[in-house]
Amino acid sequence: MPDPVDVSEELAAIEERSPLLVRPGFLIRRLHQIHSALFTKETEGFNITPVQYSVLTALAEHGELDQMTLAHEIGLERTSVGEVLRRLEQRELVERRQSTEDGRVRLTRATHKGRQHVQQMTAAVQRAHERTVEALAGPDRDLLVLYLARLVEANNEMGTVPFRLR
Repeated sequence: MPDPVDVSEELAAIEERSPLLVRPGFLIRRLHQIHSALFTKETEGFNITPVQYSVLTALAEHGELDQMTLAHEIGLERTSVGEVLRRLEQRELVERRQSTEDGRVRLTRATHKGRQHVQQMTAAVQRAHERTVEALAGPDRDLLVLYLARLVEANNEMGTVPFRLR
C-alpha cells in the first residue's frame, strides 16, 4: 500500500494541473470515454459497441431473456436495451420471439452468429481492458478493479437500473 503522505503529495500535484483530475465523477466519465475509444479501436472489424457486446455476452451466458431481465443483467434502461436489440436483430446477431406463456413478453436470444461474435471478440475485448489500465502496475490494476467493484456494489441502487448482483 502506498504511503498516505506520498498519495497526498501526488494528488496535490495532479490538482495543480487541473482541479478536475481529483474529482471522481469526472475521472470515471473520462476513463469511460477512453475505454470506449480503445474498445472501438481493438474491435473495429466487428462493428460492435461496448453496450452491444454486453448484451450479446449476457445472452450468450444466460440463453433466452426478456428485455427487462436483460436490462437488469447489464444495468441499462429497458428502452435503451430495446434500441440495442433492434440493431443487433438487423445484423442477425440476436433473434426475438413472443413468449408462449405471456404474449406481452418478447424473448431474445443470441443467434449462432451472435455467439460466434462474442467468442471471436474475446481477445480484442481483453486487449481493450488491458490497454485501459496499462499505465498501472499489476497489483495496482487489481486494486483499481477491486475499488471500482466496491463502489458499484455500494451504490448500485442509485443507478437508473440497478445491475443484477449475484
